Amino acid sequence: MHSAPLTIGIEEEYQLIDPATGELAAVVQELLHDDRIMQIGDQVKPEFMQSQIEVGSAICRNVGEARMELQRLRREIDTVAQRHGYCIIAASTHPFARWEEQEANPGERYDDLKNYMQEVARQMLIFGMHVHIGFGTDPEQLDLLIDIQNQLRYFLPHILTLSTSSPFWHGHPTGLKSYRSIIFENLPRTGIPPTFSSFTDFNTMIETFGRVGALGKDRADGKADYTKIWWDARPQEQFGTLEVRVCDICTTVDEAVAIAALIQALCAKLIQLRNQNLSWRIYPNELIAENKWRAVRWGLDGQLVDYGKRESIPMRFLTHELLELVDDVVDELGSRQEIDYIKTILDKGTSSDRQLAVYYQCKADGADEDEALRAVVAHLREETMRGVVE
Repeated sequence: MHSAPLTIGIEEEYQLIDPATGELAAVVQELLHDDRIMQIGDQVKPEFMQSQIEVGSAICRNVGEARMELQRLRREIDTVAQRHGYCIIAASTHPFARWEEQEANPGERYDDLKNYMQEVARQMLIFGMHVHIGFGTDPEQLDLLIDIQNQLRYFLPHILTLSTSSPFWHGHPTGLKSYRSIIFENLPRTGIPPTFSSFTDFNTMIETFGRVGALGKDRADGKADYTKIWWDARPQEQFGTLEVRVCDICTTVDEAVAIAALIQALCAKLIQLRNQNLSWRIYPNELIAENKWRAVRWGLDGQLVDYGKRESIPMRFLTHELLELVDDVVDELGSRQEIDYIKTILDKGTSSDRQLAVYYQCKADGADEDEALRAVVAHLREETMRGVVE
């Protein structure tokens, strides 16, 4: 029987905001030198832009621990930010900021990124959420991870629809629910991952990329830097985790925990099927990419293709099917309450849906463009800290 610990780790990238104006603030270096941040240690670090800050949870045995970690980290980072006159919000794009006005962080990794990617890198004013599911670092566990990643690819668009939080870009609604996905896929080595026959097969590709200089300098251990592979899901050999990167950052903690719980439950279900000599059908990337585009464009309001039936099905109906699929594993995982919150997302919409509702209501009430966009920032601020402040 194959099994995995299925621990959970969550990384979130927050926007640093001037509360007086709602604008992004390039202050991450100032915050990182605060004593309180330094006590948190390597759970906090800068990202590409000086107006963003990244946190990573501890390894959590279950979704309850993951919730407490996100609450603690949001609370700690915001407390420090407010001490310096700023605050945080969680959304994958800022409603009106422009990338041309942002400053990148200093450092060799970021300099290499700018030099290699040029204008593409400079546009990366986006904020994400990465969910790590623990498998282990033994060769057998890494092969299991690869097999589950191959199958999980099918569900990546479904996961994205539930997390969308980036409907705006440069001060206007884009007509898309996840504009972050569009910006991010300007980078190479992004999108739906390819399939692999084993972890060795995956490693061979990484070594080839490293040998031809696609991944920059090797890591300290002399191996190619696989962290410059930015697929929507990838193995993290160092931690023995499957890292799901397709999500927009969720504005509320409840949403983030629900989606992490769903990813964990999907992995558990796929392992269960494997142990019964069953598996999810492996579909070509071109078919999954079509569903991802639909997720990016319409989110929960769209239709994804059920490739087994070869029909377009409303995403809200597919979400209920997804919940039925994992229903027999969630009690053992202790995540039924968190999984049930997916139904609340269906009812209230994602962050993108709620942001757009605030924007259009303000416009209907007579607000000008600037006032409507700043109202969206205020809305994001309130939701980011909901259930976080003690």
